Amino acid sequence: MTEQPLYECYWLYGAVDVVSGSSFFLEMSALDGDEFTVFLAELSREYAESLNVVIIDGAGAHTSPRLAVPENVVLVRLPPYCPDLNPVERLWRDVKAHIDVTVAAHRENLVALRDHVAARLCAYTDAQMHALTGYRYLVEAAKALE
Repeated sequence: MTEQPLYECYWLYGAVDVVSGSSFFLEMSALDGDEFTVFLAELSREYAESLNVVIIDGAGAHTSPRLAVPENVVLVRLPPYCPDLNPVERLWRDVKAHIDVTVAAHRENLVALRDHVAARLCAYTDAQMHALTGYRYLVEAAKALE
């Protein structure tokens, strides 16, 4: 008899333009180099006409030797133990803070949780995204690249 896993999960990959607040998200089935490569390829296609600077941490998915980085994507790695320097972490904290308790309590219903998180992300305006992620030093750096 095979044991059923005690939980289900999914991974949400995301990027936010700190200047405009526009955002890009992909739901993936794993957090690994292959899936991160897919995310970077899709981000590259979506924003093909721009240079896309993506801030990463030291997660295995971000440092996989098999990682393929498109030409219009630049990865900037944060120092260890500095998640607060990554602006998208503020977005993830805000999303988690607004997860409906009744949905979260029913973890066996992953579909409801995914739908709830997706609706929350869709509800953000670009201005709200900018307010969460638009660290002044990053905005100034991005504008200097224009």
